[in-house]
Amino acid sequence: MFAELNAILNSSPEKCAQENFVCVCDSKTDGSFLIHHFLSFYIKAGCKVCFVALVQSFSHYSIIAQKLGTNLGAAKERGQLVFLEGLKSSVDILFSEEPRSAQPHPFQFISNTGEDLKSLYHCIQTSLSQTDSSTWKFPVLIVDDLSVLLSLGVNVVNVLDFIHYCRATICSKLKGTVVTLAHSDEDIGDEEMELIAKLLSHQSSLMLKLEGLATGYCKDVHGEIKITWRGASHIKPQKNITEVYQYKIQDKNVRFFARGTSSAVL
Repeated sequence: MFAELNAILNSSPEKCAQENFVCVCDSKTDGSFLIHHFLSFYIKAGCKVCFVALVQSFSHYSIIAQKLGTNLGAAKERGQLVFLEGLKSSVDILFSEEPRSAQPHPFQFISNTGEDLKSLYHCIQTSLSQTDSSTWKFPVLIVDDLSVLLSLGVNVVNVLDFIHYCRATICSKLKGTVVTLAHSDEDIGDEEMELIAKLLSHQSSLMLKLEGLATGYCKDVHGEIKITWRGASHIKPQKNITEVYQYKIQDKNVRFFARGTSSAVL
């Protein structure tokens, strides 16, 4: 996890907020490093984590987590981490010659275009509803990333329904947290992903939007991040708070600094 980001978010493994819906949205850059941060953060915080990996294999996340000081293999063994690996499951579903089990597979939607995500939701619900409060702090769902669901043929309505039910169960009922990654490249013309990114950004309690630099590549500044805390009080509406930083990704860390304060421009 990244200490500077924790300081900006006023958070730490010992003091992390519950009932949060965190939306990471990237445009013309790769925001996956924040997913690695939150995965490592919540494991270190002692939370029960369900990670839906639709982009990379377990070994990929494990190698990066190791650099951040977290052992995902050990977390799986002690029952803290439930890792749902979409890549491996897709191969099993599409190319396996064995008869399908009567038990619904969480990724069965891969072989049935237009199918909803109920089986995936029920798998997540089961894994996190069994969280032992005496062992783990609270349940956390991390999805990397929602764009892949659209690429696999899931329609916008089913993706939004999936997130709605996950939020209702994990954030409201179980007092946990949901973290998602979504892409928002307007110039690509992906209206469906753009719609999902906008809707989720308005529903989130914490929005982290990453963009590439308008001036193009710079070796000392890799992008810009806009962080928005949304007021969630139902009694007295609270004003949203937004802060903007630039960042540089390093091997085992990410540096954050105010606009124009990078050593490259001073």
